[in-house]
Amino acid sequence: MKGRAVILDRLGDRLAAAMVVDGVLDDLLIAPPDDVPVPGAIYRAVVDRPMKGQGGAIVKLPEGRGYLKGAKGLAPGTVLLVQVTGFAEPGKAVPVTDRVLFKSRYAIATPGAPGINISRNIKDEDRREELLLLAHEAMGEPGQTGLILRSAAVSAPDEQLAEDIIAMADLADSVAGQTKGAPELLVDGPDTHTLAWREWPDPDSISTKDGGFADHGVDDMIDALRRAHVPLAAGSMYIEPTRALVAVDVNTGADTSLAAGLKANIACVRALPAQLRCRGLGGQITLDLAPMAKKERRQFEQVLRAAFRHDPVDTILAGWTPLGCYELQRKRDRLPL
Repeated sequence: MKGRAVILDRLGDRLAAAMVVDGVLDDLLIAPPDDVPVPGAIYRAVVDRPMKGQGGAIVKLPEGRGYLKGAKGLAPGTVLLVQVTGFAEPGKAVPVTDRVLFKSRYAIATPGAPGINISRNIKDEDRREELLLLAHEAMGEPGQTGLILRSAAVSAPDEQLAEDIIAMADLADSVAGQTKGAPELLVDGPDTHTLAWREWPDPDSISTKDGGFADHGVDDMIDALRRAHVPLAAGSMYIEPTRALVAVDVNTGADTSLAAGLKANIACVRALPAQLRCRGLGGQITLDLAPMAKKERRQFEQVLRAAFRHDPVDTILAGWTPLGCYELQRKRDRLPL
């Protein structure tokens, strides 16, 4: 199966979406339980207590608590708008930010950050000028809400794009003033199918019928994700999450050549971003790599950076440990499979 295929279906009783690229599962989205705050949801929150020495504050949400990182000068009882940025580990507060964004397929409205910007991925200067003019017309008089046009805007029909910009700006304006009252959910986070439509633009094919996962072999691909062992083009790896970190062990297999370690390690990092996305794994990730010469580390790092460059999940490539492992730090924006 060549090309990019998006399959919208259910996994059990939850909405799910899969993106398959050239027959390989590249991304997987599964709806969280109903009682879990969804990333992207916007709340009116009340500051409970500052976390002195940690640079943050605990805020009250309608159900439970949130952790606002980088909060300064906030007194208990302060009312503010926050947006969920990821999922919390059991027993911990939900991560939130006070930099609220209103995101759609084509545009992002940015309250408190005026100005209009266009994605750097749009290279055509003529189209950039057209988009800039259209955005200014749709936004009207400059105000306190800014706009970012996403890369998908380059091929969007002008009328549809203008409607999208106006809808996001109006939503931002209507929510921005709701800073009085008790904690309350103001804007739902996107459901799984909406998120797939927003973040996976222009696939070669889309399947929306029931049973699409079985028809396209996605069920078998998900079953494979539940196993630690991952076959690679060269060697194999084992991905095993623990409470403290995610351990990735790379093996060369039957290859005993001098280049076996480098080949297996490169195959690992090329496959790793999709494996972590689809498994919903984040936090600290430690790669126990196959043996390779120190002089080969530069080539390995180049492939590693290229592999994660277009990964939508924020990942810090932390570097080498004294024992020769490589560490990453990855945002927890999904629940583990």
